[in-house]
Amino acid sequence: MHDWTQYRKQLSAGVSGFGKHSPDTVKGYVALSGAGQKTDHLGDKTRELIALAVAVSLRCDGCIAVHTAAARKFGATKEEIAEALGVAVAINAGAAIVYSTRALDAFDTTGEEQANA
Repeated sequence: MHDWTQYRKQLSAGVSGFGKHSPDTVKGYVALSGAGQKTDHLGDKTRELIALAVAVSLRCDGCIAVHTAAARKFGATKEEIAEALGVAVAINAGAAIVYSTRALDAFDTTGEEQANA
């Protein structure tokens, strides 16, 4: 699928280049990304598993590349990663159910508005 190691290198170079054009944006991102490490209530591995599940939900290949490598570095097993990804699948399915009810509500409301027009 991807050469994830090469992709991480390209991504790092791209972010570095972006930082030259918008240094405060990248500095702010780095500060935000490191905020959880200061309290360390969850630990590195758990934080990376959460980040990976969110990355999949957001469909961010760069995030997947970075957080998969970090999760492995902090001792996450393939089984733990798969479990975290299973949570992402379930939450995304749940969100689809919730938004399906919203779509049906929109349909019902649109019908009421048209009937009253």
